[in-house]
Amino acid sequence: METVVLVMIVLVCFNFILKQTYRKSWMVGAISILCALFIIFTWQWSIEQSKSQLHDWLNNQQLMLDVAVVLSIEVVIQMAYCIMAVHLMNTGRVRRRTLIAYKLLRWFPGLLIFPVLFHVETICMQWLTGVDFAMIAYMLAAAVAILVPALVWCVRWLVPEKELRLEIFFLSNALIAILGVIATVNGRTAVAGISEVNLNALLGVVGLVAVLGAIGYGRYKLRVKS
Repeated sequence: METVVLVMIVLVCFNFILKQTYRKSWMVGAISILCALFIIFTWQWSIEQSKSQLHDWLNNQQLMLDVAVVLSIEVVIQMAYCIMAVHLMNTGRVRRRTLIAYKLLRWFPGLLIFPVLFHVETICMQWLTGVDFAMIAYMLAAAVAILVPALVWCVRWLVPEKELRLEIFFLSNALIAILGVIATVNGRTAVAGISEVNLNALLGVVGLVAVLGAIGYGRYKLRVKS
């Protein structure tokens, strides 16, 4: 379980850096300062955490289910950004609302990076025993403020193609979604299994798919004729 969470933390940091490669330099600097300020303002809460408490959180199924909701929202928004970016790359003139939606998705920095920063700060507090906690927080904040722009520049230099970075970003989010399911289940099923098929529910789903498919096909025909 701890290994899965560690891999997810690495992927979240990787996705965060990849997302910054599509922003301007001043935007990257602003989000770096925001992350640094988050570390500075939360160090008093991080020193109250213990290894046993973190272990209990990872084994709390209800908490992991709540985390899965945030994880799903994060993945959906980031994948929507990827799809929207590909749409704009392959389309000439787009509507104003489409462009506004794309800008909002590009501005979204991600929610998971802040719990990851808090976790890293807590680990640093536990490892660096004997060092002033405030000093650790300020040193970590300075490191984040410097490393984020530096890593963004390195990724842009190593992978200059925007399309390739976008594909990697999409696949990385898909991998986070899969690992999120594994971490949420944690060796147990979320619902009890059944051995009987509910015919009414099955017919309802089939009917719903047929109706919505007919509506979509009808709209497509009308748009083609017009």
